[in-house]
Amino acid sequence: MKKSLQKNILWSIFACFVAIIFLAPLYIAFTNSFKTPKGIFTNVIGIPSKDVFTLGNYVQAFKDLEFFHSFMNSFLITTSSTLLIVIFASMAAWMLVRSKTKLSKFLFFLFAIAMLIPFQAVMLPLINLMGKLHLLNPVGIVLMYLGFGSSLSIIMYHGFIKNIPVELEEAATIDGCNKLQIFWLIVFPLLKPITVTISILNAMWIWNDFLLPQLVINKPGWQTLPLKMFYFFGEYSKQWNLALAGLVLAMIPIIIFYLFAQKHIVKGITQGSIK
Repeated sequence: MKKSLQKNILWSIFACFVAIIFLAPLYIAFTNSFKTPKGIFTNVIGIPSKDVFTLGNYVQAFKDLEFFHSFMNSFLITTSSTLLIVIFASMAAWMLVRSKTKLSKFLFFLFAIAMLIPFQAVMLPLINLMGKLHLLNPVGIVLMYLGFGSSLSIIMYHGFIKNIPVELEEAATIDGCNKLQIFWLIVFPLLKPITVTISILNAMWIWNDFLLPQLVINKPGWQTLPLKMFYFFGEYSKQWNLALAGLVLAMIPIIIFYLFAQKHIVKGITQGSIK
């Protein structure tokens, strides 16, 4: 009993240590977003005192980011890409599970292999191809996100769909449902836990992505929040106070989205891993 108590105490201490490591960057970003530049360079870790505390960073960052316009760009690109990934990945995974052929196994293996290819390896040829197709615009970047996000999503859906009894689909077929009706009326509603998980993972990735938007839509009027925040960092000076305030503003929407849907993440991944 004593050894068990000591073990629990050690694990609790270790968990607290890990939590501090993960939360430290958030603490530094949040506290320094309320400081003047002098306050940041004087004491990075400390809580802002009265002489360095200011709310002006958020007001200035809100204006410089053109927050509403940049927010809508990020929102439209993120929601469109996530929605397309969910639709196409779920349908593809369903067909791969139900089609017991060598081709379906090969395609699933191909999607798994695609996850190992880094974006940097195909970055320049992809941008060159999309430029020739005149798709270096918001529509083009949504299609690119669909391509890059589908592999992991299909694999996650694939594991989850295996748990759905095929008898439900056979009964729907007897009742006269076609393939689309079977999927949208019978199968897709059962995929809610994993769909929420996939939506969160893809939304967080796309919302925070910088490199692909930098290459594809780095033009006035199309820029997302991560792109707009980049301009707080000049060649010779960095406006850390404004950059951190802008970072906090950009994190708020995705944090709210995560908090509302977090209970489905572990449930979706756990159920999808059980065959």
